[in-house]
Amino acid sequence: MTTTLLQTYRVSPPPAHGGELTLPLTFFDMWWVHFHPIRRVLFYDHPCSASDFHNAVVPNLKQSLSLTLRHFLPAAGNLLYPNDTHKNKPLIRYAAGDSVQLTIAESGLDFDELTASCARDSDQFYDFVPELPPVRDDGDYKLAPLMAVQATLFPGRGVALGIVNLHCLGDGSSVNASLIFGWASINKFGGDEEFLRERGESLPIFDRSVIKDVAGIDTIFWKEIRETPFTPPSFPLPTNRVRATFALTRSDIEKLKNRVSAKKPGLNRVSSFVATACYAWSCMAKSEPDGDDVLEFLVVPVDARGRRNALIEPPVPANYFGNCVAFAVATVRHGELAGEGGFEAVAEAVAEEIKSGVNDAAALLKGAENWISEMKRNQARKMRCLGVAGSPKFDLAIADFGWGKARKMENLTLDGEKYSMSLANAREGGGGLEFGLSLPKKRMEAFAAIFRDGLIK
Repeated sequence: MTTTLLQTYRVSPPPAHGGELTLPLTFFDMWWVHFHPIRRVLFYDHPCSASDFHNAVVPNLKQSLSLTLRHFLPAAGNLLYPNDTHKNKPLIRYAAGDSVQLTIAESGLDFDELTASCARDSDQFYDFVPELPPVRDDGDYKLAPLMAVQATLFPGRGVALGIVNLHCLGDGSSVNASLIFGWASINKFGGDEEFLRERGESLPIFDRSVIKDVAGIDTIFWKEIRETPFTPPSFPLPTNRVRATFALTRSDIEKLKNRVSAKKPGLNRVSSFVATACYAWSCMAKSEPDGDDVLEFLVVPVDARGRRNALIEPPVPANYFGNCVAFAVATVRHGELAGEGGFEAVAEAVAEEIKSGVNDAAALLKGAENWISEMKRNQARKMRCLGVAGSPKFDLAIADFGWGKARKMENLTLDGEKYSMSLANAREGGGGLEFGLSLPKKRMEAFAAIFRDGLIK
C-alpha cells in the first residue's frame, strides 16, 4: 500500500487580519533566495480512526493553523522575485486572501519502519511533505508561495505532519522554534490564549529595520545572485540515498570529550555539540577514503540575534522573525581529518573557531560581504562540505500538537546535493544527542561501521 492524497485546503489568517504586509529582504534573507526548500516530517503516535482524523484532527489543524497565521502573516504570503532583476530586488509580501496550502493524505506504509533509526530508503518520505504550490507570474514579479503543510493519517497508528518552506521566510529560530511551536500550542489548547500568555510581550516582530545593514551587504549579495535563474522548487527524486539516525549517549559523549582532553590538554573542555559534530565529521571523512589533499569544510549556523556587532547595532531582538544566521566554518585537509587523531584535531579547531569567531560578537560577521563570492570560489574548487542542520536548542520533536512529543522527526533537507547532518536531543533523553544523515547506501554502511568501531576505543 502507498500514500493517497485526499484533499487540499487553502488556510488563511482570520479575516480581521488581512491587511497587506511587505518586507524587504535583508542580507541574511538574500543568502537563501536560491536555496532549496526546507522540508521536515514529524511522526506522532496517535492511533485514531479515519473518522476521528477527518472529523476532529483535520478541522482542529485547519482552525489552529488559521489562528497561527494571524501572528505569522509572512508565512501565508509569497516571495516576490523580480522579472527585471536589474530594476528590482526580491521581497516578501502578504496580501489579503493569501493562504497556506494544507494537504490531507492517508498512508498504508509501515509507521514503525518509517520511524526507525536504521537505514531506510529516503525517497519514501516525500509521500509526507507537500510540494509548494506553483509559482505564478504577475508581470513584474514571479510569486512563489513560502510555506505548505500536509497531515497524513496512518489508520489506527499515527499522524505525520510534513512542513515545507522557502528558507528566505526564516531560520530555525523563526520557523521551527517560533511558528511551528506556536501552531502546536494553539492546536493543543484549542485557541491562542495559551500561546499569547507564554509569549507575553515577545510576539514575533517582522520589522526589517532592526537589522542595520550599514555596509549595504544586501545589495552586494543581490548583484552576486541576480543572474541566477529563479527555479521553482521541486522534489529531488530519486535521491539515490538512504537515511539513518545515530545516537550518542551521555557516556559516549563524555568519552569523546576525554579523548580530546587527553590529546589536547591545554584546550578548554569541548562542548557536547563540538564532540558530536566533530566525531560525525571525522567518520564521514573515513567513509570516503580518496583525496588526501582535498579541503573539507564543517559549516555550523550561528544565531546572530542578541549579539552586538557594528553591522547589526543595536542587537537584533530574540523575537525577530526572519533569517538572522551567521556561520562558523572549520577547514582541514581530508588526509588529516580521516587519519589517526583526526577527530581530536578537528575538535580543537572547531572549539577555537567557536571561541574566536562565534563567542566574539565583533568577529561573527567579519567579512560577511564576501560570503557569496567565497562560496562560489569554494564550489569551483570542488571542496567537500558537511553542514550542520538543526540544533538541540530548537528541537522540533518536542512540538506537542496535543499528541505528545513526536516519535521521530526526519529532516528531508539532508537529501540536498551537499551533505548535511541534523542534530537534536536523543529521543531516549538522558543527556545524549542524535544526528541524522542521508547518504548513498554503500557509504552509509561504511559510515555506520566506522561510527560503531570508533566508540569502542
